[in-house]
Amino acid sequence: MTPATHTLLLLRHAKSDWGHAVGDRDRPLASRGRRQAPHTGRWLAEHDLVPDLALVSPAARARQTWDLIAGQWSGPLPSVRIEEAAYTFDGADLLELVRGASESVGRLALTGHNPGLEELASELTGEWVRLPTSALAVIELERWADAGADRARLRYAGRPADDA
Repeated sequence: MTPATHTLLLLRHAKSDWGHAVGDRDRPLASRGRRQAPHTGRWLAEHDLVPDLALVSPAARARQTWDLIAGQWSGPLPSVRIEEAAYTFDGADLLELVRGASESVGRLALTGHNPGLEELASELTGEWVRLPTSALAVIELERWADAGADRARLRYAGRPADDA
């Protein structure tokens, strides 16, 4: 494998609140999720991994998670796109989003859902990556367009709130 030039940040939305009588897209974060998500934002800042671009699922819990993460950063914030295609539970769909990123984007964040994120991480790295709610995977690869088939390296996987 050649040296990585891109970093992919897979961000699983924080714990959602199933106590509301709303559809899946509108389900908000639970109080635990609102407490955990900021830890991820601080972790990313501490490790100099604030993204250049964020693709965020339109689901309320994903948007709220992203807002809590990005709220921990000072300075210029990344560009954000609420991406309809990120509201999927299929890793192959997410892989197409990654492959479509501009090569000028050095760090790409994708905030979404399982099992799609775990499937994507496995496809990219060739290893199983567990992503519970509020988890993060940091994956390095050479080119977005070539993503897939074990072409990436897993640098970190975990839930930063657990380490706080």
